[in-house]
Amino acid sequence: MRRFKTVLGALMALALTSASGAQAQEKFKFALNWFPVGDHTAYWVALDKGYYAKAGLDVTLENSKGSGDSIAKVDTGRADAGLADAAVIIAAVSRGAKIKTVGMVFDKTPLNVFSRPDMPIRKPKDLEGHTIAAPPGDGQRQIWPAFAKLHGIDMDKVTWVNVEPSAKVAAVSEKRVDAVGDYLTGQPNYDKAMGGPGTAVMMPWADFGFDMYSMSIMASEDTMKNRPKALRAFLEASYQGWRDVMADPEAAIAIYKKRVPEINLDYIRANTKLGLSLMNTERYRQHGIGWMDPKKMCASVDLVNTYMGLKKTVACDDVYTNDFLTKVSVPDNFK
Repeated sequence: MRRFKTVLGALMALALTSASGAQAQEKFKFALNWFPVGDHTAYWVALDKGYYAKAGLDVTLENSKGSGDSIAKVDTGRADAGLADAAVIIAAVSRGAKIKTVGMVFDKTPLNVFSRPDMPIRKPKDLEGHTIAAPPGDGQRQIWPAFAKLHGIDMDKVTWVNVEPSAKVAAVSEKRVDAVGDYLTGQPNYDKAMGGPGTAVMMPWADFGFDMYSMSIMASEDTMKNRPKALRAFLEASYQGWRDVMADPEAAIAIYKKRVPEINLDYIRANTKLGLSLMNTERYRQHGIGWMDPKKMCASVDLVNTYMGLKKTVACDDVYTNDFLTKVSVPDNFK
């Protein structure tokens, strides 16, 4: 009987410990900026490898329809943090949004315009007289006024067409529009739809003096103020996911496929590779993945203040902070 009570007591203690551990998992919702793309690989890796769980977080990943959509979710408390274009975050803060960029994803900008070889758009002024497609909440569409003013583009001569995120490629490849604003990481999809590798015409904004910060992780004022430990843990786990993608992209993509079976492996493989090329920088090697250079961030803020016609000027310190970052080093084999 004594042995039975001892075993029973041990089982009860184990059950209580398990229950306590389960209770310790803090729910955390992360709003992705898009449907499944290679830019999201790291978060599925962090989820699958238990980095979030080890940090005490029960993380949910949720798709969105562009930066405007993910920002709205975070600002209204429907998500704790999210992915969005830095320029759109700056503009949202000028309108009163209580959010900040708390970590970068791409250290170089992926902003770009895709067009067809039969109607190539190779420089900014070529856009005049043409139609360009993107969802209303798309980050590139919202930063468009800044790019247009910088290059003297007559915005009245450019027509934006509303499309769903998943319809971008078809819109331009099927000649319903002349061009599409999309991250250069999407090149594999456009090439495939237009005839093969190297077919799609690209116009990277960075080639025309617009290398500002872009894809980033943002958090709400509530999350930063009331859940700083959870936010710091989330960022560290997420960048550990990115570290693993850098170290072994194929293994990371296999995890992504397991978690999101509908993804196209060939596309995600090429998409992820292009994204990694935007993260292979000396800044990340020196300071860790996701670190933001104050000089570059303030230059990005100046661009938005100057060209986007904000309701009020935004101060650099009002839109970003490195305070929640824990240094996660780039792996030695990342070339």
